[in-house]
Amino acid sequence: MFYHRKTNQYINEGQPFQIDDTSYPSNWLNGLSLEEKIAFGLEEVTNSNEREDDRFYWVSENLNGNVRNYVNTPKDLTDVKTNAIAQTNNIAYTLLFPTDWMVVKAFETSTKVPTSWNTWRAEVRTTATNVVSMIEAAPDVSIVAGVMGNINWPKDPDTVALEAAQAAGK
Repeated sequence: MFYHRKTNQYINEGQPFQIDDTSYPSNWLNGLSLEEKIAFGLEEVTNSNEREDDRFYWVSENLNGNVRNYVNTPKDLTDVKTNAIAQTNNIAYTLLFPTDWMVVKAFETSTKVPTSWNTWRAEVRTTATNVVSMIEAAPDVSIVAGVMGNINWPKDPDTVALEAAQAAGK
């Protein structure tokens, strides 16, 4: 996004615009270098701060000349926690579901689930339980966002084997 100070106008690349009595097509800015845009009187809009994740914050922006400021207002902590817990449990379910057949087969045929898969399934459940505990204990939205941004789900045995084979050059 660019700011044209003379006309107090914001201009996006790929959008048609008008300055004074001249209309410019949507692709006009695309062909200009940054130096040409500056010579034309455009200033690149820069951010004064970072936009937060809108799963956790209500995000709005204020433009002041060529500076954009994001206003990041935390959402309701109870709602954020509820959504984060649901997301965590859904991810765990999504990871485990494709291997549920192993458990059913083991039960129906009195065979064993391979140890590596049992271990991985337990690690997924433990990860989910630990994440939910951290979410429940979080005193504010920023902590919940940090927890959700740093979940390290375990890799299933097939992925571990594939990565080992690739690392070995096979």
